[in-house]
Amino acid sequence: MRKIFLLSPAHSGGKRAQLIFNPRATFPLALRLHRQHPVELGEVFTFLSGLYFRGKLAYARAFGNPPGGLSPAYVITSDRGLLPAEHPITLAELKAFSGVDIDPNDPRYRDPLLRMARDIARAHPDCRVVLLGSIRTGKYVELLLDAFGDQLHFPIDFVGRGDMSRGGLMLRAVRALAELEYVQVHGAVRQGKRPSKLERLPSISPARRRMGRTPRAKIK
Repeated sequence: MRKIFLLSPAHSGGKRAQLIFNPRATFPLALRLHRQHPVELGEVFTFLSGLYFRGKLAYARAFGNPPGGLSPAYVITSDRGLLPAEHPITLAELKAFSGVDIDPNDPRYRDPLLRMARDIARAHPDCRVVLLGSIRTGKYVELLLDAFGDQLHFPIDFVGRGDMSRGGLMLRAVRALAELEYVQVHGAVRQGKRPSKLERLPSISPARRRMGRTPRAKIK
């Protein structure tokens, strides 16, 4: 079955975003943006959110099976609707994200999201759409249900888990090449008992850990 993933957004106005916005920052991601070099949205949001977004992005890229013309992973944004994770963004665009709340009552957020989601639903009615994010929040679930209806699914193992647990769960699924089970959002039980803690991942060699480490922000 054709399948795409929708990734819930990272917070664009928090402390890690301020590290990027600081003109004196010297870590590579900030330098690229300040030098007017666009950076993939997925990379920027991974820096902002850490483990949780890294898990979502890795999972979507591992298991996505999009129809022609679509990306396997779309990121919900505050004022641009759905953008492919590989979409390049500028520092100005990132600052614009931080100026708009994820609030369904704000047309700057709501209207682009609904328009783009409906366009995908009309063009690809047989494509499964899987939300990788909290299914309890009203910030985007109801809007996405309005657009996608029964096309909208989520991993059943997300119920009861917090952000970090969901991120770890997805990284383990990618490592094991074992896709999670999905159910329709419409009519699903979205809250439940907290599951048992995940087992620790196998240790990673120091060399691989250095390769995957997020650069530490250095501010003069």
